[in-house]
Amino acid sequence: MTSIPSDELEEISFIKSESLRKQKLAVRALLEAMFEDKVYLSHHDNGKPYIENSVTNISITHTEKYVALILNDMEDVGIDIESLDRDFSAVEKKALSEDEIDDLEEDDAEGRNEQLAIYWCAKEAIYKMLGQYHVDFAEQIEVERFRPKDDGELEATFVDDDGFEQEFELEYLTFDNHVLVWVVGE
Repeated sequence: MTSIPSDELEEISFIKSESLRKQKLAVRALLEAMFEDKVYLSHHDNGKPYIENSVTNISITHTEKYVALILNDMEDVGIDIESLDRDFSAVEKKALSEDEIDDLEEDDAEGRNEQLAIYWCAKEAIYKMLGQYHVDFAEQIEVERFRPKDDGELEATFVDDDGFEQEFELEYLTFDNHVLVWVVGE
């Protein structure tokens, strides 16, 4: 960890939450392992991370227990992780379209929470990849019907403010009571 740029180390030192400090240091450790040269992590005004001295696209996510990065030299990327200990019931009203709500599991509360978590992570991953302001998750990002499994693929469509549609294929994985979803732009 000796190669943390001094300004980044100073920024980390001001974080009051020990858990968040550990997450930031874990991100730095992953960057150290993935790049031969020292890299400088920064963020655009919209919060999207970028590496100052590299053309590599990056997305970062973390929870209390895990940190994940996705990198791609050619395409934009997005990644999101969530703990299934969290109650995702608010996602239904906040982030899902009517079609997505109709596709939810009816009888299995645990399965429904997992499905909501996958929806949320998928929409967050697309949002992070696009790096746009003011995206309405329910209106602009539509995830096709799926049934949760240990891992799988998702199809989603993003409709921008001008009505232009972009289609995405995402992948997801559930492990250790967490959901991880990632997307690579085309």
